[in-house]
Amino acid sequence: MKKYIITALLSASVISCGVLNTPLSTANQPSLNETQWQLAENVKGKVPTLKVQSGKITGTGGCNNYFGELSTEATTGAFSASKIGSTKMACDSMASESSFFNMLSSVNKYRVVGNTLELYQNGLLLLKFNRIQ
Repeated sequence: MKKYIITALLSASVISCGVLNTPLSTANQPSLNETQWQLAENVKGKVPTLKVQSGKITGTGGCNNYFGELSTEATTGAFSASKIGSTKMACDSMASESSFFNMLSSVNKYRVVGNTLELYQNGLLLLKFNRIQ
């Protein structure tokens, strides 16, 4: 019985991922230059942030400060964060921070909806931020 429940849950997860992976319109997005964002999710500790300035990103990952390079294309919604580095303090939320950095590195599209920034990988929403400036 337990085996069937686990199989059903896994099947539901696979189906839901397929539903999320629908075509995404990211054409003609506003420029992200000179903007600041805060992760929309409730997290323990400091809330991760994203600040965009002239091809560079900075912020906090929830524990450590980070920095990196950013390439965006407003007409297509392309987004590519690279060369992400951070300070090396140890905190309780290291696993969450590591996941945040991995997701940020995986993003290839962005979409701005009002005061919300959505970051996607191939149509799958990875991170959602609220504008703070």
